[in-house]
Amino acid sequence: MSSSTAPEKNTGRLPWMIRALSVVERVGNALPHPFWLFWILAGILAVISAVLAGADTSVVSPKSGKEVHVQNLLSGEGVAMAMSTMVKNFASFPPMATIVVVIMGVAVSERTGFLSAVMRVSISQVPAGLVVFSVAFAGTVSHLASAAAYAILVPLGGMAFKAVGKSPILGIVVAYTSIASGYDASPIPTPNDTIFAGITTAAAHIVDENASVSPVSNWYFNIASSLLLALVITLVTTTVLAKRDDLEEDDAATGATTTLHLSRLETRGLILASGAVVLLLAVVIAAVIPSGSPLRGDGGSLADSPFLDGIAALVGFLFMVGGMVYGRVLGVINAPKDIPPMMAEGVRQFAPTLVMFFAIAQFLQYFDWTHLGDVIAVGASQLLDQSNIPVTLIFLLVFALLSVVNVIITSGSAMWSIMAPVLVPMLMLLDVPADTTQAIFRIADSGSTSISPMSPYFVMALGFLQQYRKKAGIGTLAAYTLPLAICMTLAWVVLFFLWWWLGIPLGPGAPVK
Repeated sequence: MSSSTAPEKNTGRLPWMIRALSVVERVGNALPHPFWLFWILAGILAVISAVLAGADTSVVSPKSGKEVHVQNLLSGEGVAMAMSTMVKNFASFPPMATIVVVIMGVAVSERTGFLSAVMRVSISQVPAGLVVFSVAFAGTVSHLASAAAYAILVPLGGMAFKAVGKSPILGIVVAYTSIASGYDASPIPTPNDTIFAGITTAAAHIVDENASVSPVSNWYFNIASSLLLALVITLVTTTVLAKRDDLEEDDAATGATTTLHLSRLETRGLILASGAVVLLLAVVIAAVIPSGSPLRGDGGSLADSPFLDGIAALVGFLFMVGGMVYGRVLGVINAPKDIPPMMAEGVRQFAPTLVMFFAIAQFLQYFDWTHLGDVIAVGASQLLDQSNIPVTLIFLLVFALLSVVNVIITSGSAMWSIMAPVLVPMLMLLDVPADTTQAIFRIADSGSTSISPMSPYFVMALGFLQQYRKKAGIGTLAAYTLPLAICMTLAWVVLFFLWWWLGIPLGPGAPVK
């Protein structure tokens, strides 16, 4: 994928950016694996808890309304707690079961080629004038395939642009940036939504043990975000990037070998699979519409209902049905026994994240047991309240903090697991719902990703770029993606504040205020 030719070192455009990215890369490489990072944080937490417990530090718990004292994790009681709850912490970690259910369904869609077919048809059947918007919007939707979105859509973006007489280099940049910097803006619920909701719920329990954040808590905001980001990418690409004089590909460019257009059989499979998904979705919607539906909650509410509680299972099942029908038509699935191995392979590829979840679950339990979460949340919220800082400024400070951390820790689940236990309860005590804090995180988690050399997908995109320009380097890709990333982030932040000021719900049962 990458070329052996030395990458160009002097782009003549953004030397300061190249130096900054080099620093980020060195700092990021110095960090331990996220699994060990959380154990190191747990060790630091233990020392801090011992010091504060020795000083008899206490606050009034926002959860119980009673005074709680910091507990020493290094004490005999703390060690006993850590040992006795280790398995329970992992098994009851909120994202654990739900993400596995979604992943099993997505795996069937991915391995049968259904997701690839959806992406290919979404950018191949559009007029030349809409190809930029089409690829950009496909990037926000492609997160259904999780990390596979990069491997599928980035080369397809180059092919789609080349097919209509545009620079394939620009197509790769648009596809990569729309995925990376719009990663948390999918209009369709994704596996990441399940992970983030689980982590946010666990953090919210520090203040309210009955708090619950669903995978669709930011759904309305995500739909608007995906459309806005696609429009911003289109505008910046056509008015700025397309005017550059360095978009020509090498004479000996190899390009991608993936077929952009669907065969007749693939088209038939896509139509039947999409029809099956739509039919199933229509049945579910029809079952939810009646006010007395058993899928609704008390008083016919959808806010706290079996429907939202089971949304992750529904999403996984929809993916599985689409993949099953598509695979059956194409002959990838010949019998029911062919499906479980696909699901198992999906879970197997997700295993590294499950391993990280084990460490995260322990860290969050220790954080809760020591009451350090209460101390930090109460102390920080009181400080902010007494200083009379406007909530909009607090949002900007939180966003800036998360954006900086995201450049170094590119794993969204790892970063949110570190920051959520502090930010979510702190803002809840300032009457900011956990769903709203999660929306801020989504923007910060996506915005700077496309320019971070710490992301393995940055390297992957660079490899695809080098198929058209062999001497392209880190600075080359950063120079292309930086204008897009900046404009996308600014537009997204403006959208969030408009959403906040207008008081529009972020999703079903998720008020923004």
